[in-house]
Amino acid sequence: MLSQMVKVCLKCHKDFDEKLVDDPASKVYPSCPDCWKEWTNYAVMVMNEMRLDMSLSEHRKALRKYEKMFFGLEKQEGELQKNPDKRPD
Repeated sequence: MLSQMVKVCLKCHKDFDEKLVDDPASKVYPSCPDCWKEWTNYAVMVMNEMRLDMSLSEHRKALRKYEKMFFGLEKQEGELQKNPDKRPD
């Protein structure tokens, strides 16, 4: 008997079956098909608005930063600290 590969989406925090994921690139950050589709649409918008050239490494690095921010792995620039009384180490 095969067990299902259930993961938790980084973006929406819902469980999803890994078998439902069509794009192998989405395995970098575990995400449900809906959130991955949302990211791919957002990524196109970012590339167009910032006029990113994916042949340039610094532009790919910029897009990866947006990807991390989208999935909540990195703070957005200008984001307020949640506990302002506690100073970061």
